[in-house]
Amino acid sequence: MLLHDATLADGRVRDVRIEGESIAEIGTGLAPDGDSIDAGGKLLLPGMIDAHVHFREPGFSHKETWRTGSKSAAAGGVTTVFDQPNTEPPTVDAASYERKAGLAAASIVDYAINGGVTATWKPDELLEKPIGALGEVFLADSTGEMGIDTARYEEAVKRAHDAGVPITVHAEDATLFDESVEGRTDPDAWSAYRTANAEIEAIEHACSVAEDLDATVHIAHTSTPEGVEAVSDAGMTCEVTPHHLFLSRDDLEELGTFGRMNPPLRSEDRRESMFRLLDGGTIDVVATDHAPHTREEKNAGIWDAPSGVPGVETALPLLLEAARTGRIGYERVRDVTAANVADVFGLEPKGRIEPGNHADLVLVDPDDPTPIRGEDLHSKCSWTPFEGRNGVFPEMTMVRGTVVFRDGQFVEADGRNVRR
Repeated sequence: MLLHDATLADGRVRDVRIEGESIAEIGTGLAPDGDSIDAGGKLLLPGMIDAHVHFREPGFSHKETWRTGSKSAAAGGVTTVFDQPNTEPPTVDAASYERKAGLAAASIVDYAINGGVTATWKPDELLEKPIGALGEVFLADSTGEMGIDTARYEEAVKRAHDAGVPITVHAEDATLFDESVEGRTDPDAWSAYRTANAEIEAIEHACSVAEDLDATVHIAHTSTPEGVEAVSDAGMTCEVTPHHLFLSRDDLEELGTFGRMNPPLRSEDRRESMFRLLDGGTIDVVATDHAPHTREEKNAGIWDAPSGVPGVETALPLLLEAARTGRIGYERVRDVTAANVADVFGLEPKGRIEPGNHADLVLVDPDDPTPIRGEDLHSKCSWTPFEGRNGVFPEMTMVRGTVVFRDGQFVEADGRNVRR
C-alpha cells in the first residue's frame, strides 16, 4: 500500500510505502505497487499511544468494554492503549491477568495490560506475565482513605526495576486532603478537598524514593506545574491529561459532578501553566486517564459521584485543534502523543513514522474542526466533559498496516498485546 502526498508533522510532504505491518519506505515520487491512498496533502501522524486508560473489563462492563473502548480509541486516532489494573478482580496475579487478556482480545487497537500493586498482589507470578507496566501504583487510594505506604511503594519500585518493567505512580498524599471542606456540596468542593499540595508533596516523595533506589518512575496525570517541575528536577517522566490541559475549576459550575476526577481540576492559572510546560517540552506525555462512568452514576452529589471522565476519543482531536489555532506545534503534538510515549514505555517499533516501524498511522485534515458531541462518540458512556468544544478528528486510523477506521466506519481488526 502507498500513502501518497501526506504532510508530516515537520511540514515535509512525503509518500509512505507500507508492506505488511510496517513502514517500508518514505520518500517523494514513490511508484504505487498495489493499493494506494491519496492523502491530498493532509496531515499524517503516528498513532497516539495512550499510556493510561480504564476499559473497565472485567467487572464494570456497563461502563465500558474492550470493544467499545478500543473503537472509541480508533475513532480518536489512538492505536495503542495501556489498560490500568483497577478492574474486578484487579490485575494483581497470574489468574486475573489471564482473565483480562482473554477479554482484551476483543480490542481493535493494540494494547498492554498493566499489573496492579495492592496488599494482595502476587509479584512473583504477576511479573512473569507480559505486563505493560506496574501501575498506577497509588500513594493515595482512589477515595482518599489511605496515605502513602512507603514500604509497599519501595517494594514495587524495586521489583519493577529488577524486572525491567516501567512503573507509573498516582501521586497524592491523602493525609494532606482538606477535611474542613467535607460539609460543602458545591461542585468545587472536590478540588478544594484534594489539595494541590497533596499532589506536589507526594510527587516529591515518589521521586525521592526512586532516586534513592537508583530507579526511575513515571508520574501519572500530573495536574500541578509544581509537580511537573519536581518530576523534571528528579530526572523522572510524567504525563498530563487533556482535562488538566483544557479544563479548570472555572468550568466546574457548568460541569458539576461530571467534572469530578482524581486528581481534581485545578485553578485556571495552574491550567495555563501546565499548557505552557507542555508546549515548552517539560511535560513528556499526554495520556487520557480515560475513566468512563454512566450518566446515572455521575449524576449524584459531589461526595457520592465516582471520579473519572472519558477522554480516549477526544485527546488527539483537542490537541490538533490547539495546533490549528497556534497554541502548540504539530511536532510537539506528535512527540507527546507518540514518540515520547514509545520511549518511556519501551515500544521501539511504534511512535514514529520511520522505515521499519509499525504502520500505526493517523490521517487528518488539520483545517477541518468539528464540535465535540458526546452522542457522536463511541465510548459506552456517551458523554464528554468537552461538549461543544472543537476537535480535529481523524479521517483514517491504521494499526500495523490495517485500516481500522475510515470516514466514520470501523473495520474488523485484531489488536495485539504489545508485550507478547
